[in-house]
Amino acid sequence: MWLSLLSGLCLHLVFLCSAEEGLEFPNFDGKDRVMDINERNYKKALKRYDLLCLFYHEPLPANKGLQKRFQMTELVLELTAQVLENKDIGFGMVDSQKDVKVARKLGLEEVGSLYVFKDDRVIEFDGELSADTLVEFLLDVSNFKAFQEASERFQPYIKFFATFDKSVAKHLSLKMNEVNFYEPFMEEPAIVPGRPLSEIDIVEYVTQHRRATLRKLRAENIFETWEDDMDGIHIVAFAEEEDPDGYEFLEILKDVARDNTNNPELSIVWIDPDDFPLLTTYWEKTFKLDLFRPQIGVVNVTDADSVWLDMSNDEDLPTAEELEDWIEDVLSGRVNTEDDDESADEPENPDSLHDQDSNGNF
Repeated sequence: MWLSLLSGLCLHLVFLCSAEEGLEFPNFDGKDRVMDINERNYKKALKRYDLLCLFYHEPLPANKGLQKRFQMTELVLELTAQVLENKDIGFGMVDSQKDVKVARKLGLEEVGSLYVFKDDRVIEFDGELSADTLVEFLLDVSNFKAFQEASERFQPYIKFFATFDKSVAKHLSLKMNEVNFYEPFMEEPAIVPGRPLSEIDIVEYVTQHRRATLRKLRAENIFETWEDDMDGIHIVAFAEEEDPDGYEFLEILKDVARDNTNNPELSIVWIDPDDFPLLTTYWEKTFKLDLFRPQIGVVNVTDADSVWLDMSNDEDLPTAEELEDWIEDVLSGRVNTEDDDESADEPENPDSLHDQDSNGNF
């Protein structure tokens, strides 16, 4: 009976062991690694391991059938502990009758559940209690350090968040140990592929996708954003969020961004003039615009040459479809900031020429 049971458990690990470097096909060696957690040793166990995995169980039943189920669960934990022996993960069992005080202090509530303690956090395991599932789960949890270290690469410009609250995770449709990447103004996240994720995996993905389809220019990253151009140009939209027309135009921009979120060639920089009161006059003079109204155009980052969508109609703002048509013309080169260069070679009014030269850069 025990040999057939153990063989079945081992077969669950064949695929995992072929994928995880350093894990060999497990043969149970008979060594007890799962601790009996009680008042005398629970604090020591918490301090000793980077992760502590505790199974909260009912007392050993008298019924032989239930005893076999209990022994099977214990064997799953023993085999998992053996496979992860060098991963600084401890395993223990807490008896709901003998160790009531320990359970209360640790916050164990649901009998038959598995709890993972990491630092000051408690994560309840909700998956199938099999060795392969548990090994994969615990390796993912231990990879949280990779997520923390990756976040340090991008602070403070890209925010990283983690939740250990089931209700929050459910609201976000976030699965256990999954990393979701939320692009600004998008309703659905992109899921970072691969599990378990390393720091390099996360950094590479975020670096590749950090240029958002629609991003807001902020004082804290104004130069970083402006330097991240698309082949020397930016599509720039001015809109005051507190202004009714500006708000409506911003909603149109969001619709366009959502429809084109998979286009790596498109990135729109939204500027709210209210955020930059000292620059508003400068921008109006440089781009010859009235920033009390929404505007969108393409700007050359080298010489500040620009072409702006004609929105002189006071009644209506462009629709999302009209805006997409214009953006397509920009991306195809049909709308180009160099189109007016020939007229720029002709003699100009000295005053306007002086203004242009003095305002040559963004």
